[in-house]
Amino acid sequence: MTLLDFARGPGLQWSVAIFVFGLLWRLVGIFFLRTKPDLSEPRNPAKWKGLRLIALRSWPRKEFLEGTAFGEVMGYTFHLGFLVALFFYVPHLLFFESVFEGLLGTDFEGIFGFRWPVLPTAAITFLSAVSVAALVAVLIHRITNPVKRLISNFDDYFSWLLTVAPLATGLLAYAHAGGIRYETLLGTHILSAEVLLVWFPFSKLIHAFTIFAARGATGMIFERKGASL
Repeated sequence: MTLLDFARGPGLQWSVAIFVFGLLWRLVGIFFLRTKPDLSEPRNPAKWKGLRLIALRSWPRKEFLEGTAFGEVMGYTFHLGFLVALFFYVPHLLFFESVFEGLLGTDFEGIFGFRWPVLPTAAITFLSAVSVAALVAVLIHRITNPVKRLISNFDDYFSWLLTVAPLATGLLAYAHAGGIRYETLLGTHILSAEVLLVWFPFSKLIHAFTIFAARGATGMIFERKGASL
């Protein structure tokens, strides 16, 4: 069995299974967290208004923008590039369609009623390169900033490595770099994505599934206390 065969076969099956199990385990655990009831009288009974915090905290308050602008811009840059490369690149789309057809017996058009759009390879390559550059800038900033360096741990650095790996290996595979066989580069790219899937539910990367719910819950708590959002 070659590296590519393993990545497309057992590696893919096990990584997806662990990802789904870990994600459900984390989300169910969060849902059943025991909290003490708040018996105080709410200052603002309309708790649903706290959901405004989801949008308000997607960009920092102007009072803090000077100190956080770099992190905000780089963060949005690499998130956007990563997601666009993941969902709008033709080979990725063909892979997702094959999974959907295997599970549901139909393609995206049969599910959503339209063909999933794709971007030119040149655009995906450019955005992937920009994302890698942004991730490198974020790492350098984390290492050189005394406060961020102090509060960073293994999870932060290892999650960074596993996030940048699929982008970097994808670019290398596309460029046929290093004189390495394309099949080996492609297998390495797929395996890097699979390792990311395995690590994802058990790391800080889980925030991709919890960030908006957490902000909404925090907003409702603040609203109950009458705090300004």
